[in-house]
Amino acid sequence: MSTTLQSPSVRAVLDRLFATAAHDDDRPPPPLSGSPTSATALQRADALQDFYLPISAQGGDLLYALVRASRPTTVVEFGTSFGISTLYLAAAVADNGTGRVFGTELNQAKLTAARANLDEAGLADRVTILPGDALDTLADIPGPIGLVLLDGWKDLCLPVLRSLEPRLASGALVVADDINLPAMADYLNYVRDPTNGYISVAFPVEDGLEISCRASDTTQTTGPPVHARQP
Repeated sequence: MSTTLQSPSVRAVLDRLFATAAHDDDRPPPPLSGSPTSATALQRADALQDFYLPISAQGGDLLYALVRASRPTTVVEFGTSFGISTLYLAAAVADNGTGRVFGTELNQAKLTAARANLDEAGLADRVTILPGDALDTLADIPGPIGLVLLDGWKDLCLPVLRSLEPRLASGALVVADDINLPAMADYLNYVRDPTNGYISVAFPVEDGLEISCRASDTTQTTGPPVHARQP
């Protein structure tokens, strides 16, 4: 039986986006206003508006499988970019016959492109992409949230997760990309500490995925404040 993920319209968009994303490493590092440590999330997003920074194809297949298996009503994605990972999430929601994906993106050019890519793939009706800071835009997403993908700025993954925790369903899955990067250390320390309510395991795909199950309904009061954000 054919799946939405394997449909010609979806494969054509994914193949085109992955082919373009393969040239990310050929581009010189973009200039930033100030140092990388002092630049705001918006400044970094605008500087990298031509970079795709995608999840791997194998990671995308894993996302599709996780959504198909868990059948979440609400899927949240932090860091939509050009919509590559969003296409995998939306295809799974479509094949489940239920659910919706809520993405968030700071850069306006990427936001416009992601919406166009979803429309071309025939999946736009499954996704809402919210413009702006995820700590603001995701604040009004109603629970229960069944699956979260964290693939935005790595230093913001933990604050975004903490802001979503009161709305996570029991058993919700949280997937974080690029866990081999040093900026993910605080996040990994948090989800790997059982007292914070997760069962977490690393998955060896590209730069690494961390898959964490929300095993506890109790929201912890420890850890960084949920309002933490870039200056």
